[in-house]
Amino acid sequence: MVNAIIKGACVSNLPAFTLDGAAVVWFFVSILVYRFVAEWGPLEGNSIAGVVQAQRQAWMRNMAMRENRVLDGVVLQSLSQGNAFFASTSVIVIGGLSAIMGSGEKVQGLLERLPLVYKSSPELWEMKVLLLIGIFVFGFFKFAWAFRLSHYTGIMIGATPILNAEHERDATNVPECEAFAKRTADLIGYAAEHANSGLRAFYYAIAGMAWFFHPVAFILATSWVMAILIRRDFFSRSRKAIGGF
Repeated sequence: MVNAIIKGACVSNLPAFTLDGAAVVWFFVSILVYRFVAEWGPLEGNSIAGVVQAQRQAWMRNMAMRENRVLDGVVLQSLSQGNAFFASTSVIVIGGLSAIMGSGEKVQGLLERLPLVYKSSPELWEMKVLLLIGIFVFGFFKFAWAFRLSHYTGIMIGATPILNAEHERDATNVPECEAFAKRTADLIGYAAEHANSGLRAFYYAIAGMAWFFHPVAFILATSWVMAILIRRDFFSRSRKAIGGF
């Protein structure tokens, strides 16, 4: 069915440049709509990121109620290492794509020999590569900032005050501990928000790769990626397990 759609687009009267432009517009509009639904809109609290943030609040509150916080530091370190790994991966991919820019004609010629791959101008080919470079540059900055925020969170954990009594009901600084724990949870939530944006960049890049084959494939891949992201954010089993409903 996909092959039929692509073949139909190839023989249509719609100019290739117009079809490419429509695919790019669909790509960016889909990203904006998805981010509004998942991060900015009224459904933000129902997403997997929202229910995980509620668990972070509970984690930081429990952390504030105990003196030994070695385990909290270990968990935070493992999370920050993942951000460092993806930031490094983004840099490697950017370097590879930059090398393709230097030998674009050879790579373009090899790719356009494949069936259903329509030919594009050298300028349009460079725009496709630049789109992928831009996506991974965006991902690098997101992961790098998330990595830095994880360090700040570690400092906040170390600075969180300890209960001045053995039992919570006897302590007089419970409000201070809870307020500090909430601020720490908010900070690690910001780090997770940037890390999530960086991970989504890899999903967007998968959709962007389809543009090298055909703009219709680009549109279909964008829709497929958005459907996967929405399902995992709102309808996945992991979201139900974390949220408890």
